[in-house]
Amino acid sequence: MAGNIYPDLMKVFYTNIQFNGDDLHSHAKGVYIEITHDVWTTISGLKYTGLRVKKGNLGVVEEFNKMQFYKSCLKSPFSKVRNFSVRGLKLDERLIAFIVSWIVTLRGSNHSTLSEEDLLLIYFIMKKVKLN
Repeated sequence: MAGNIYPDLMKVFYTNIQFNGDDLHSHAKGVYIEITHDVWTTISGLKYTGLRVKKGNLGVVEEFNKMQFYKSCLKSPFSKVRNFSVRGLKLDERLIAFIVSWIVTLRGSNHSTLSEEDLLLIYFIMKKVKLN
């Protein structure tokens, strides 16, 4: 190991990382590391406020209708909907969808099909709702 950044040590840290509730736990070279919300917000300078979107609370927004919202984002809102694909979206909505599917909600593949969680995030971004 040399320098201020140790790639091998980072690799061990990320290999051993585990989620315990909302906290991250890992160990590297015999050192136990715990990253809680307080630690993360202090380091990043971000505030832990806003609506939290995750699979368990997708119904928190009563006015959200995924089919109606998806059709409003389409270039042709009268086309038949088989799946929630980014293919027919308007330009702005398509860019937001790719940011959500590639960066915000990481996944290994199939970035062109949107989940309900993706649609809800796009909805909140477009409505300028504070998110956590």
